Amino acid sequence: MHAEMRFGDGYIIVDSEWADHVASPASVGGRNTQSVYIRLQQDLDAHCNTARMAGAEILEEPTDHFYGERQYRARDPEGHVWTFTRTMRVIPKDEAERLSGLRIKGWHR
Repeated sequence: MHAEMRFGDGYIIVDSEWADHVASPASVGGRNTQSVYIRLQQDLDAHCNTARMAGAEILEEPTDHFYGERQYRARDPEGHVWTFTRTMRVIPKDEAERLSGLRIKGWHR
């Protein structure tokens, strides 16, 4: 069995364990075996509410971050953690350094 999500012409499939080389967080002490970030164009808060109603455990409520993203994190029933993000404002590197107090290399904006 697997979960499938469609976005326009694209889709993402999340499989459960189906072979010896595939592990789910459920069988490795809850540790995640991947890190998935999905950038949304639509209302992040509504997306979070839909995920919650579908049975996801919300690990981080929708939160605005200094680097211009609004994000939330959820754990699906199999234990995979998903980060959903939406760009609210493009932050220049110098502003991100000032806001974080860090020197940033490789800024992607």
